[in-house]
Amino acid sequence: MLVVLDTNVLVSGLLNGAGSPGQVLDLLLDGHLNLAYDDRIMGEYEDVLARPELHLPQTQVKEVLNYFELSGLFIDAETLSPLGFPDPGDLPFAEVFISSNSKALITGNLRHFAPLIEKGLRVISPKQFLDEY
Repeated sequence: MLVVLDTNVLVSGLLNGAGSPGQVLDLLLDGHLNLAYDDRIMGEYEDVLARPELHLPQTQVKEVLNYFELSGLFIDAETLSPLGFPDPGDLPFAEVFISSNSKALITGNLRHFAPLIEKGLRVISPKQFLDEY
């Protein structure tokens, strides 16, 4: 199953493997899910996960990101209108989600993706995803 993973879920999953984000991350790393991504998403992952205040072991971060690049699906995403998106930084996730025909965009910030939700697209929280998976 192809999914798009918002950065907040990845960060939460790495910080707390026992929570819902951690369980979603485990599904990705165990090969039960495939990640759709583009260069913008991978760049955001790299930038955010390198923040010193997160205290994430950079070896682990590199292993996870390398795995995503090797096992995931790189998408050449089409541009969407930014109207309705409160944070333009979320557009790459929405664009990859739409362009890849992913089954879900998994995020901890549902309100950031209101234009997709209003269209009935599957933008869900990690817990909702696990409940339905």
